[in-house]
Amino acid sequence: MISAVDFFLEGGRAGVLLIHGLTGTPKEMRFIGRGLHRAGFTVYGMQLAGHCGDETDLLRTGWQDWYHSVQQAADRLLQQVDYLFVGGLSMGALLALRYAADFPEKICGVGVYGPTFRYDGWSIPLYGRYLYVLLPVVKKLNLLQDRRFDEHPPYGLKDERLRAVVAASMAKGESADAGLAGNPYPSLAEMLMLASRLKRDLHKVQAPCLIIHAKNDDIADISNSRLVEKKISGPKKMIVLENSYHMITIDLEHRTVIKESVDYFSALLQERCGVAAMPTLLKKPEL
Repeated sequence: MISAVDFFLEGGRAGVLLIHGLTGTPKEMRFIGRGLHRAGFTVYGMQLAGHCGDETDLLRTGWQDWYHSVQQAADRLLQQVDYLFVGGLSMGALLALRYAADFPEKICGVGVYGPTFRYDGWSIPLYGRYLYVLLPVVKKLNLLQDRRFDEHPPYGLKDERLRAVVAASMAKGESADAGLAGNPYPSLAEMLMLASRLKRDLHKVQAPCLIIHAKNDDIADISNSRLVEKKISGPKKMIVLENSYHMITIDLEHRTVIKESVDYFSALLQERCGVAAMPTLLKKPEL
């Protein structure tokens, strides 16, 4: 069942599952979802388990729950389409790669947007970088489980207008719009456990990957994407954005992210199915 904050845009027989980040919301993926839909794709912007509620809702879940909700959403979308692409932002990119590693037979390609294996961008204080690494141990020892890292400007956004809107929504506690205002230590520990396991399995990713990362990412250094580029087994295309921060699917260069994704996924379909088959796979783009 699609939740109140999910979005589903019906198009042709090629579909894209879009996955938001930790403490985020499907709204992070709406711009790219609409762009893919205009190009003829069926698009499902899913809600991860435990997200879009309060902190208690999130803390009831771990990375296996988040990943299970991805699997369920992919199965749901595969009932509507013949060809599946998966794309994710930040932790959502890790979940997309995890799915690609586990189910190579089900997907045609992956959109890897600002993958975050570690929090090491320029806005993360040095003490925070070291503490992040220790969080799985801290969780195992059941220490500091009521603590969190609060979000602070620039919130992954170079677009100052949008940054102000997000800050206002966070201040009002509107988690379905802007996500939570902080990252609980236990949830960050879960994300780092997901990242650690995925690193060992990146070589299993055989699907073609479009990797897009901001050069000046404030949350996750571009080395996170370089790791994906180096370790996956399938074909890859790496694009570096010059005028964005972490939230590249909604920031100043989101139109570039949309165009590159549409072009990449469409080219993969053509390569796999041939030009003659394209009209039946993608609906005619809207004028």
